[in-house]
Amino acid sequence: MTVRLALLALALAWPVAASAAADCPNTGLDIRKTTLVTAGGRHAYALEVAATAEQQACGMMYRREMKPATGMVFPFTPPRATSFWMENTYLSLDLIFVGPERRVIHIASGQPLSRDFIDSGGVAAEVIELRAGEAKRIGLKPGDRVE
Repeated sequence: MTVRLALLALALAWPVAASAAADCPNTGLDIRKTTLVTAGGRHAYALEVAATAEQQACGMMYRREMKPATGMVFPFTPPRATSFWMENTYLSLDLIFVGPERRVIHIASGQPLSRDFIDSGGVAAEVIELRAGEAKRIGLKPGDRVE
């Protein structure tokens, strides 16, 4: 009986999730080339630009994969303190908060489907989302430059 109820709940939820994903404007975004400059060198990425409020609200939601050396950037005009969460985001992500001087101010880990807020740790001009572990892999630290 419990399995039958679980399957029924899943069947009822599936159209809602599929509809929400279809309504999320997070595909076909402009691409911006960005370089993170660390003590270990220069690391280039192709970042999708979530420019509008709607694109930023959706971010990486509903995606199941992310290619290497790619990510998403959320520019803020004017710069501001902000926070993110990972609701409806299936991927583990590194969140890199970048200050107005184009320096990393904070790096955090985003856990899939979490509603916990991840704070910027200061005034951010943008947030960059990369595959989980990428910041550690390249040795990214607060103070590093973003070009």
